[in-house]
Order: sequence, then C-alpha cells, then structure tokens
Amino acid sequence: MAETARAVDLPKCLYVETTNRCNLRCRTCIIYRGGWEPERDISLEELIMISEQLPDLERAVLHGIGEPLLNRDLTEMIRHLKNKNVTVLFNTNGILLNKQQQEKLIDSQVDEIRISLDAASSNGYKAVRDSDKFDLIVNNLRTMTKRLHSRKLSQPKLSLWFLGNQENITELPKLIELAALMGIRELHLQRLVYFLDDEGYGLANSQSSLTNPDMEVSQLIHRCLERARELGIFFSASGLTDPVHSVRGSPPDATPWRGCFRPWEVVYITAQGNVLPCCISPFSTVDYSSIILGNIFERPLEGIWWGEKYQDFRKRHQTATPQKCCQGCGIWWSL
Repeated sequence: MAETARAVDLPKCLYVETTNRCNLRCRTCIIYRGGWEPERDISLEELIMISEQLPDLERAVLHGIGEPLLNRDLTEMIRHLKNKNVTVLFNTNGILLNKQQQEKLIDSQVDEIRISLDAASSNGYKAVRDSDKFDLIVNNLRTMTKRLHSRKLSQPKLSLWFLGNQENITELPKLIELAALMGIRELHLQRLVYFLDDEGYGLANSQSSLTNPDMEVSQLIHRCLERARELGIFFSASGLTDPVHSVRGSPPDATPWRGCFRPWEVVYITAQGNVLPCCISPFSTVDYSSIILGNIFERPLEGIWWGEKYQDFRKRHQTATPQKCCQGCGIWWSL
C-alpha cells in the first residue's frame, strides 16, 4: 500500500525525446552502436497532446537520444510550454547553434540550454565524437554569450556538460579555462553509463569508465574544483553530488538506486512514444523491451503511469535486484 500511495500524483517533470536523429556518432552514445528505435521526430501537435495530459506540469526537458535542434518544431514547442508557465530546457551538441537559431531560442524564452562538450581541443573532440566541428561549436558559444551579454539577458542560461571517461579526462582542466573565456559560468561532470551485461560499444564500457579512479585522476578533479572556484565557475557533477564523489563506485552490497525518485516523479517519452523509466535507462541495459512501460500513442498517460508495468517496475526498484538499467545507474545523476 505504501508504494502505491507514492504513485498517486501524475509527474510534474516531463522528458520528451523531441527527435532521435543526430548529426554526430559519438563513441559514448547508443547511436554509435545503433539506436533502439527507428528515426522519428515528435511533432508540435504530439507535444501539445502529451503536455495536456499533465495538468500540474512544472518542468519540461526536450531531449533524450538525438539532437533537439534537428526538430524544426522545437522553438514552437518551447513557446507552447512557456505559455503554460513551464520551465523548459534542452541539451544540444551546439553544432546547429548558429546566429539564426540563437535569435529564435532567445525569443522563445527557453530557460536553459545545456551544451555537451567532452573536450577542450579539436583533437580531443575528434577522439570522442569523431567530428571536426569543435571550433564551430566554440565560435557558436562565444557568439551567443556575447549576444546575451550585450542585451543584458540572463536567459537562457548556458551550461557545459562533460561526459568524463579515460579517453578525455585530461581535457577537463582546459575546458574549465575555455568556459571562462567563453563566458559560461557553469560546468558539470557526467559519469559514463554503460551496459552491465554486455561488452559495450565505442567508449561505453567498464574499461573507459572513471568509476573508482586512480590517484592521478582524483587529483586532477580536485585541481579542477580549485581552478573553477578561482574563475567563478560553478563546477558540479550531474546535479546530485560533487565531481569527486560522482565517479566513486558503490560498495558491492550497496543499493543506491533505492534513493532515486524518478520512477515516482519523472516521465520520459521517446520519439516513438514509448514511455521509459528515465533517460539513462536506454544506455544501461541491452534488454530494451524490459524498460518500455507503455506507449503514449496507444494509451493515455494516466493508464501507463498507474498501470501494472509501472507499478511492478517501482516495486522491484525498491529491492536488491531492480531492473538492469537501475543497477547500472545508481542515484548520482541529474534531472
């Protein structure tokens, strides 16, 4: 009964994968291996349909697998949600964040734009993301911060998100310096998530992970914390903990996933309409069918949210043997 009581309210936080198409093939992303679903964009009408099923919606995150700026309806989606007084943000690789897009996004009143930048040099970026667009991205960010500053605007907030692994961690100190030069005052270190029951792909494997880092990596992260403080940059780790603790593994008998609130408070919907427990789950299990809790195009969200599959997922989540996707994640992740 206690578990059922926790699931009474519909979520106030919505994740929508506005597209699962991307203009990169990053070595840490599921798309590098091959996406779980056929390529598709969510339409404005579909976004409206979904949001209308959440009467108390407070926060909308318009990203998942894929590059949101590829969806031509993105700014109209933001406008719709802002008209409902919803806080809106999304993640982007920054390649398409040109002057025209900047103007459209500023006018849309989006609250935050998170830029994934896993390197501080062209060579480092090429190694992780197999792309030569690093200089273009940096130029886009410089241009946008100057535009915001010249207009004395604080919105959208810009933040950098660095997915740390053994391949790129030495780039982190330089990225802090670069963030300061670009005028971006917030940087987050993300922990690499990989399949627990598979050899993995690209850099998404246990060998590339920073979990339980050696002394050299730990000291590097400590130096980054100090330098960020000197430069006035807020340096955190995916929102729920500090950078040092974010890469520490849990004891073998620990069950950190029990502290995660997402199965009770957040709903994640893919471009194909599948409802998943969270945006991390597709990256942490090869059993994709086990994390599909329903489809928004086939059944109202209420029926999915309070349905048998979701309830069973929540019950198992509070045991020592939850779904593989939770065992591979823990709670050190951000909204």
